[in-house]
Amino acid sequence: MKINFDINTFINDFSKNCAKSQIKTFQKGEIITTYLVNRNQICFLIDGSADLIRYESNGTQSIIEHFSETDLFGEVFYELTTNNELFVIARKNCKVLFFPYDNFHKKCKKNCKFHETLVTSLPDLILKKSISLNTRIEVLSQRSIRDKLLKYFNIMSARSLNKTFYLNFSLTDLADYLSIDRSAMMRELKNLQDDKIIVKEKNKIMLLA
Repeated sequence: MKINFDINTFINDFSKNCAKSQIKTFQKGEIITTYLVNRNQICFLIDGSADLIRYESNGTQSIIEHFSETDLFGEVFYELTTNNELFVIARKNCKVLFFPYDNFHKKCKKNCKFHETLVTSLPDLILKKSISLNTRIEVLSQRSIRDKLLKYFNIMSARSLNKTFYLNFSLTDLADYLSIDRSAMMRELKNLQDDKIIVKEKNKIMLLA
């Protein structure tokens, strides 16, 4: 979904100094934030990509959400219903803006343009987030591994307007995102190729059907 949001203008407005926000950079693999009960912040991904990870008690991990440029995240959007802590991990080098949600409706002393832009753009940003969450629910609602893969591939194809597209994940992360066993997923990917439904070359997928 394309939103009416000029990132460069947004960053320039911030550079004029909004005292209630801060921008930080993170290297690939670094923890951007954790979701804790005692924090209430909005995080805005200016550049890069990241995943919301939950580590289970048995040591396995699940990718709850994938974040790309202009996505919002933070514990303000996620009610904790488990004792397992949630981590946002940088998948690429990232630039992230942090903003205390408690200050969202409070004007800065300088009435900065940045704050005004954030307030007026938030509905579009939240709508984009809702669409992303609904997409994952649609994928996870499929009963079989094959159906989950094909649903995800068809969504990616529709977004790119092309039968050929590149995966956002490594295969290990894709299995975590789809909540399926990696070995079983690899077997199904081979079956899909043998059945001439897809062609796979590393992280490039071509739909044939």
